[in-house]
Parts: sequence; structure tokens; C-alpha cells
Amino acid sequence: MDWLEAVQRLRAARTPAVIVTMAMVRGHAPRNGGAKMVVSPDALFGTVGGGNLEATAIHRARELLADGIAEPELLTLTLSDKTTTEYGVQCCGGEVTMLLEPVRVVPSVAIFGLGHVGLELARILGRHPIELWLVDSRAEMLAPERLGVPGSSGVLGDAEATVRVRHLPVPEAALAELPEGAHVLVMTHDHVEDLAIVEAALRSPGLGSIGLIGSRSKWTRFRKQLREEAGFGEADLTRVSTPIGIEGIRSKEPAAIAVSVAARVLQLVEEAAAVQPATAATGSASGSA
Repeated sequence: MDWLEAVQRLRAARTPAVIVTMAMVRGHAPRNGGAKMVVSPDALFGTVGGGNLEATAIHRARELLADGIAEPELLTLTLSDKTTTEYGVQCCGGEVTMLLEPVRVVPSVAIFGLGHVGLELARILGRHPIELWLVDSRAEMLAPERLGVPGSSGVLGDAEATVRVRHLPVPEAALAELPEGAHVLVMTHDHVEDLAIVEAALRSPGLGSIGLIGSRSKWTRFRKQLREEAGFGEADLTRVSTPIGIEGIRSKEPAAIAVSVAARVLQLVEEAAAVQPATAATGSASGSA
């Protein structure tokens, strides 16, 4: 398997990795410049030459993964019998500089309900390097002529995100497909659906944040039902943030609400990355819209 295929497979499996590249070679070395190796927490793909050189690179790459470091770095080694490292001596006589590039797990965001706000939100979030789930119980809301496709002039025409569309009569069933750390945004056309999705999300401990669109009176009603009928406690209910979005935006135009919500989601993504950049992480969707 070549390095590019390895990266694609690891990203699909949501496994963090580090790409190690022989960036510069002076003198003799076991591999030429440009050689690549991919290091995951428990696997290797490719080689930069073996021996002390490779062992040192693997060790440092896994330190980056363990420490959640997202920034690339350079590692220079002198291959001389006068230079001893933890992994021994390699006396090729040259010097190599390796570039270590962490490959983060792609953040995942799910929009439940592709009405006016959901559609505008998909337009904005689709332009970011995330995994974007679009879920609705109404097939017409997810029709290609409404959403568009990459390369078209539609909502998703310039999408950078990996988009996964799900038409489900019972939309909360999509929660079982979401990866750990996914951020869930609930904004369907039906308050009964909203409540069912929120209840199912609260029973899914691996999710990142849960945001519910709507007024405080709507949440008061939902909260009462979730406590009295579904048996959730106060600690459970704090996982739900409503209204959603950043504070200070009072417009009720769908595009304005979508901007507010998207800004808060991107804040959560960055906050999660700062805590644990190379893996999926959790957050809290506070604020108002």
C-alpha cells in the first residue's frame, strides 16, 4: 500500500496519523529525498530507510499523536558513528531532515432538518474540511436539485466537506452512524421529531455537542418532558444547548441564523482541536441565535 492510500484509509477509519517525509538529504542516506512513511498509533506504512533513522522518526511521530500536537515539525539527524541516539548508531555519513505532518481526524457535524436554516447552514459548513451529515425525514428536502452536487452552482456546488445525505422516516436512527465526537444540530420542521432526536442524542454518550434550535419556551417544554417522561436528570440535560449560535445576532433571517450557528460550531471544532487535535473530541454548544 502506498502512503497516499494509507492516509486515505486511515482518514476513512477516523484514525490519526503522521506523514514522515525525507525533506532534505545531504551526503549518503538510506533513502532519497521525497521518501515517505505513514505512522499511526499502531501501524506503519512505507519506510524512510529503517534503522536508527526510522526508529527515531516513528518514536517522535507517536509522541506527536499521543500529545495531540497538530503542527508539523522538522526533525534533523546526523548519520554518523559519532552520533548515538536511543536507537543506536547509523553511520551512512550523511544528514537528513524529515518533515513530520500530523493528519488530524476530520471533525463531524450532523444537521437534522434541511429547512430554510438547515439549508443555509449546509451551504456554509459545506465549505469547510469536515464530515457533514444532512438528515431529514422529507425526501424533497434532500433532493439533488435542491442541495446541488460538487461542481454545480447549487448549495453544495463548492463543497469541500465530505457530505453524507440520509433520508430517514425516523431521523434519529442516523445517530447510530455518527462517529464519536460528532456535533449534532437539531432543527427539523416538527417539534415531535426534534424531541425524539434530542432524546436519542442524550442516550448517545459518545457525541460531541447537542444543539437545539428554538426559543427558551420550547426548551422549557422539552426539558419537562425529558425529565418526567424520559427519566433524564439535570446533568444529562446540560448536554443540550439552546438557543444555538453565537451571542449578539438578533436577526431571524435564515441566513443570519445559519451564520451564527456555523460560527459557534467552528468554535467548538477549534476548541476540541486545541484540547486533542489529532482525535475526535467533545464540546458544548452554548450561545444564542
